[in-house]
Amino acid sequence: MKVAVNIAAVYRSKWYEHIIRFAFGGAIRLVAGIIANHYGPEIGGLFLAFPAIFPATATLLEKHESQKEPGKLRARQVAGIDAAGASMGSVGLIVFAILIWQGLSRYPLSGVLSLATIAWLLVAMMAWWTRKILVKILRFTT
Repeated sequence: MKVAVNIAAVYRSKWYEHIIRFAFGGAIRLVAGIIANHYGPEIGGLFLAFPAIFPATATLLEKHESQKEPGKLRARQVAGIDAAGASMGSVGLIVFAILIWQGLSRYPLSGVLSLATIAWLLVAMMAWWTRKILVKILRFTT
């Protein structure tokens, strides 16, 4: 699978689908804020790590794909690929969070934020490439 950006996909979605994503993301952030207010920022921060729009995106992807092609198999595969990508990005976010957490007390914000962002991107890309290589190896050995 080749990773690409498809701007035309934005125009194929309905206006209310964007509102659903926005509302779901806002609701997750609101819940995280309430939790942080009650239990402290450390616990609230764990809930901010939740990919806020992923559940809405996965269900909308499944809906769009099942409309294109009858049957649920392709739609579930597309949603599964999206979930795999989200999990790889989350691995990068763990590295981002650790660098921010450890670096902010010692170094300037702009440097720490820049380094953490680059680290997130590199770790997420390495996770993608590792998965790609493992899939090829597993297909070859079976």
